[in-house]
Amino acid sequence: MIGRVVFSGIQPSGNLHIGNYLGAMRQWAAGQQAGLNIFCIVDMHAITVPQDPNVLREKTLEVAGLVVAAGVDPEKSLLFIQSHNPDHANLGWALNCFLSMGQMNRMTQFKEKSEKKDFVSVGLFDYPALMAADILLYDTTEVPVGEDQRQHVELTRNVAERFNSRFGETFVLPVPVIPKSGGRVMSLVDPTKKMSKSDADLMGAVGLLDEPDAVVKKIKLATTDSGTEIRYDVKKKPGVANLMGIYSLVKGKSLAEVEVEFQGRQYGEFKTAAADAVVGLLKPLQARYKELRSSGGLEKILANGAKKSYELSHKKLMEVYEKVGFVRQ
Repeated sequence: MIGRVVFSGIQPSGNLHIGNYLGAMRQWAAGQQAGLNIFCIVDMHAITVPQDPNVLREKTLEVAGLVVAAGVDPEKSLLFIQSHNPDHANLGWALNCFLSMGQMNRMTQFKEKSEKKDFVSVGLFDYPALMAADILLYDTTEVPVGEDQRQHVELTRNVAERFNSRFGETFVLPVPVIPKSGGRVMSLVDPTKKMSKSDADLMGAVGLLDEPDAVVKKIKLATTDSGTEIRYDVKKKPGVANLMGIYSLVKGKSLAEVEVEFQGRQYGEFKTAAADAVVGLLKPLQARYKELRSSGGLEKILANGAKKSYELSHKKLMEVYEKVGFVRQ
């Protein structure tokens, strides 16, 4: 046990966007001073639904590179790819034997993801067992999750308690933490919905790797309204309010300050300023990302992260194997 340990699993799917950066990734970088922060690119979870192998491979590296480019320091935090550490799958199998079918059947996310599907994998059903292994291998104390994943962390606590009750103190009981969002960023096309990395309408989200021209185009075509006043009113002016929120987060200004700055000015001027601000935000991040991908630096970071993660996780796995009665090699 090494004190405060925070485990974050990141799916390598879709396109990471400014909502991800402003809402979470920027906070990851800022929170690296306290305890051990673990960032795991969960490619094994990704294949619980059909994936194009080449796309998955590229997205896994892309997401890992963007995590580092966004400010996660591999010297302070632990970053690795889930499939690079076999302990995750091995502990996941062991935990299967301490979870009931009834518990798994009650997982609401499985019901939602499997609804109206012709083929539903056992992996999707068993997803929470692997997620529990991800968390419990590292004596994790905190798991930042959205409301849709809270139930899985509660299941993780439950299986840890069951194992501890039978074999003695083995696993730390993690706490689900709903992160304080750095800001809720909505779709540029439909500002009543969250910006999504899996949105079918590519104009709805500004990707972290979007070229400057694409960023400008998306923001200039963003939904506003037929009025002219630049005022923060989520109900009556959701599109304008969304752009104001983005601008305030990027520039570090309050919404009141943004209102004063653009008082009496036109939507076109405001959109130009918002686009320039976002382009300026992304420029250093994209430069760092490109340097990581072209230099081979990312692969070295991930190899080192996998090695460090294994050094931590394997002690826990061997402890579990000993307690359940496996013959040691």
